[in-house]
Amino acid sequence: MGVGDPLTRVPRMRLDELLDELQVRIDEVRGTRDRVHSLLEAVVSVGRELDLAQVLRRIVEAAALLVDAEYGALGVIGPDGRTLSQFLTVGLMDEEITEIGPLPAGHGLLGEVIHHPEPLRLTDLGAHSSSHGFPAHHPPMRTFLGVPIRVRDEVFGNLYLTDKRGGIDFDTEDEAVISTLSVAAGVAIDNARLYEGAQRQQRWLRANAEITESLLSGSSRPAVLELIARRAQEITAARLADIAMPVAGIDGLVVEFAVGTDARARQGLVVPFAGTLSGAAHAAGRLVTAVLAPADERYPAEAQVQDGLGPAVAVPLGTAAGESRGVLLLARAAGEPVFGEGELEPLVAFAGQATLALELAERRRDAEQIALLEERDRIARDLHDLAIQRLFATGMTLQSAARLVEHEGAADRVGRAVDDLDETIKIIRSTIFGLRTKDRESGPGLRARAARAVGDAATTLGHPPRLSMEGLLDTDVPPQIADHVMAVLGELLSNAARHAQATRVGVTLKAGRGEVLLTVSDNGKGMAAQGRRSGLRNLDERAQGLGGSFTHERPDEGGTRLVWRAPLPTGS
Repeated sequence: MGVGDPLTRVPRMRLDELLDELQVRIDEVRGTRDRVHSLLEAVVSVGRELDLAQVLRRIVEAAALLVDAEYGALGVIGPDGRTLSQFLTVGLMDEEITEIGPLPAGHGLLGEVIHHPEPLRLTDLGAHSSSHGFPAHHPPMRTFLGVPIRVRDEVFGNLYLTDKRGGIDFDTEDEAVISTLSVAAGVAIDNARLYEGAQRQQRWLRANAEITESLLSGSSRPAVLELIARRAQEITAARLADIAMPVAGIDGLVVEFAVGTDARARQGLVVPFAGTLSGAAHAAGRLVTAVLAPADERYPAEAQVQDGLGPAVAVPLGTAAGESRGVLLLARAAGEPVFGEGELEPLVAFAGQATLALELAERRRDAEQIALLEERDRIARDLHDLAIQRLFATGMTLQSAARLVEHEGAADRVGRAVDDLDETIKIIRSTIFGLRTKDRESGPGLRARAARAVGDAATTLGHPPRLSMEGLLDTDVPPQIADHVMAVLGELLSNAARHAQATRVGVTLKAGRGEVLLTVSDNGKGMAAQGRRSGLRNLDERAQGLGGSFTHERPDEGGTRLVWRAPLPTGS
């Protein structure tokens, strides 16, 4: 038979087919080997990281690479178990993400994998019953693969992959590869969270030790507040941290220290009790969280959290008589992770330690106040026993000598000297009454309360105000009028801290000539020309309700001068 005989061509054709099939099998085995190798590399790469943010980023990047997807995303499920608290993407440029707008919250097709944590593969995601379409500027997507990520028995989040390159669909092998990766991802996430928790616990312990050391070294209360806020902000990676405290006579909490976003403007801010995170935490005596505080419908009057801030938590600093001594507010940037259970527990413990620190600072301040009062009592006794008696004896001597003076002018001078001595004795006696301000039965008097309020205002103002007090403030001013005076003083100091931008503030409190007079002046930018603020209108109403008045002036040298006065009962 010849070479071209048909019987010879048939075996050759069969051999070529077998060789082609063998090559295909070899390519498949090589492709499978390469894919397994890539999967192993991805698992090692993901497991190598200990920083949780880096672990999540590597997971979504590896998933997109393994199945040759154009777009990939990892959604972290929030504490409510129904929505996404974090959404990381691959394949989209920063400009595209900005144009698309807010990141998905986990509704529609993304929510399908949340509610039913099983792998989901689609040829056309737009045809699925749960699909709600895409927002404006969103790139078109067709094929879809979603796989849940479990950490132990908990569904941590989901991997979302779209548009396999080449225009082909995701197959069962893609699903198996991503499911395998998700198992390794769960282990890596668990390790990262354990490591992160241990590191965070160590940082909290160091912060507590630093606060204790600061107290033992004699740091002031404002310094302790600053240390608490700064360490809490650093450890939680918050964009804003502030501490707000209740102040007598003010319907709200006053921010005594703030660090982070708009910290300078927040000093002295009055935070309402109703409709705010801090107010809710203060009233309930327990921490309050919000996934996105500015948009949280539970807190419509939220005045604490500015634009660009998202997850927030307010933690009460201890409780007293059902309410907290103050509130620590922490807020992260929009898009950052919410405060998880692993963060809240040590945060509550830190708040308890901070409360103890504040109590110790207050006890030390009380001890210093007692020592000061005892010293004043000693000075008062010395003035009474030594100065007054000696002046009185001198006056008696001059009166006796005046009878022997024959020159009329000299006699008048001696008489005026005796009158001056009498007036000096009255002033010293008034000073003695002022020094003995502590009423052991009914609490501190107006003089001590005013001094404490002005001293505390140094934290919000950034500098200590100048204080001047005259007259018998504790004996002539009745308690009900004293309460009004303290409320007015607190409001005026708060306004100076929030609006004046002053470097010098002066406070004068007088009692005499039938009235109590409170003057607060500053060298700030002055009041706006548009008229009074509602807070000042309330002060005017307080004064008028007592039969007094409230005026505001702008001195020639600049700044503001506010004068509040009220009549005292007859005989004062």
